[in-house]
Amino acid sequence: MTATLTSPPAGGPPAVPKTRRSRILPSPVTGQELVLLGVIAVIWVGLALATPAFLTAGSIRPLLVATAPIALIGVGMTIIIITGGIDVSVGGAIMVCSVITAKALVADMSLVPAVLISVAVGGLLGLVNGVLIAYGRVHAIIITFGTANLFLFVGLQIFGSNTVNGIPQTFDIFGRGAAGQILGIPTAFLITAIISAAAWWYLRHTAGGRHFYAIGGDAHAARLAGVKVQRRQLLAYLVTGLLVGLASCFVIAQGTSTLDQSVGSGKELAVIAAVVIGGTSIMGGRGSVLGTFLGALLVQSVTSGVTQLGWKSQLADLFVGIFIIIAVGTDLLRERARRTR
Repeated sequence: MTATLTSPPAGGPPAVPKTRRSRILPSPVTGQELVLLGVIAVIWVGLALATPAFLTAGSIRPLLVATAPIALIGVGMTIIIITGGIDVSVGGAIMVCSVITAKALVADMSLVPAVLISVAVGGLLGLVNGVLIAYGRVHAIIITFGTANLFLFVGLQIFGSNTVNGIPQTFDIFGRGAAGQILGIPTAFLITAIISAAAWWYLRHTAGGRHFYAIGGDAHAARLAGVKVQRRQLLAYLVTGLLVGLASCFVIAQGTSTLDQSVGSGKELAVIAAVVIGGTSIMGGRGSVLGTFLGALLVQSVTSGVTQLGWKSQLADLFVGIFIIIAVGTDLLRERARRTR
């Protein structure tokens, strides 16, 4: 069925297809987000009853610090998946950003230049993905699977079969100690919350943000409506790369004075899990940064809870996998119901 287009107002942003307007203007808080809040509350209460130390500052703060990089990269991944794409290369990108930044810190680089280097490297890697996907017309899963291996190779070459030792405490402001807190809340988590709130506002309240939804809903119709589809796709991967660079600083701050070659391993799966559990449709066109933020908190709560209960670590993967299946199944049923209306 052909979408009906409206004429853009003079001097205003391009119009979007009327048939997609309900998907492009998501509600402030969705039912899925309310469910996530309820699930997180139940998990926290259950863990508090099983291990009273869970709700202490010494337990909650590390949980929030660990949540920060997953939620931060999840902001960019949400935008990518909303447009109908995906990025499985963020784990390799974290490795490249982390090893370059760690070596810069060992060479006595100060805080701000080190953060800027990490963000710039991440942005460059994201730009590579964006150019290949937006202008190469190849599906995102193929491109990012290839660049994931490329980034891993580059990272391993920079490591040179050695660990990076003697990393100074320059990034303590992003870590778990007293230096990494503002009013008792971890700085990394606060930064993530602020960026997530800004992204939520941009996606919901600006024409540019709504264009991402339009692309995921129907890229061809969005193009006919005047949306610069390729530029928006490129921007999505560039933003994700920049956020990967910043998140890599958080990852370095969580570790010790040594960085090894396992850095970034599995992070892409955790990020995608947070986005999907948060309610973003894997088919594109619908999603929420707030949901992703809550999804990341849920994933990390499960991981931390399994550890504190002394259970096998594989159970965390099992529980997260169950949440993913439930989220995807719910999304498919919702989409089927929408199409039958």
